[in-house]
Amino acid sequence: MQLHILQLDNGAFHLSQTLKIPENIILLFQPPHTPQVNPIERLWEEVKRNLSWECFANLDELRTVIWQRLEELNTSIVANITGWGFILDALFVSGFS
Repeated sequence: MQLHILQLDNGAFHLSQTLKIPENIILLFQPPHTPQVNPIERLWEEVKRNLSWECFANLDELRTVIWQRLEELNTSIVANITGWGFILDALFVSGFS
């Protein structure tokens, strides 16, 4: 069985009394007002690194560079960027480590 961890902020739209969560999904709620602990923020930081020093002729050129950087990522790189202790601890507690 594959495990899926969904990290969510504490927005009211992420909370529901009737939501049925499958056993292989863990909802990991981040503390309020802490986007810096959201793994996707760190991933985008890595993708955008040094972009501020580049000049693009148009949006398509920028998209091409972003896609190239995304294609350079592999599972190991993403794990190193996003594999924080609190996420790994959640995996351990879940029994899926």
